[in-house]
Amino acid sequence: MDLTPLTVRYFAGARAAAGRTEEVVPAGRSLDDLSAELTQRHGDRLAAVLKVASFLVDGVTCHDRQAPLPAGATIDVLPPFAGG
Repeated sequence: MDLTPLTVRYFAGARAAAGRTEEVVPAGRSLDDLSAELTQRHGDRLAAVLKVASFLVDGVTCHDRQAPLPAGATIDVLPPFAGG
């Protein structure tokens, strides 16, 4: 089983809440598992962002938060953006 780590990239408000632009996390989890781990690492401010964020897995929107994430994937965390 390939356990190449996942790369999580944060954008806009997610970047501010996490206090970083990206980080590496162990593979073998779903988006729900990943969100729980990131909340534990970074706190309630990021948790609030993750609840409303969209997630791209290797550039493709992921709607199934229970599906296993592919090893080595890049996960983009995109909070809602203000338009204008």
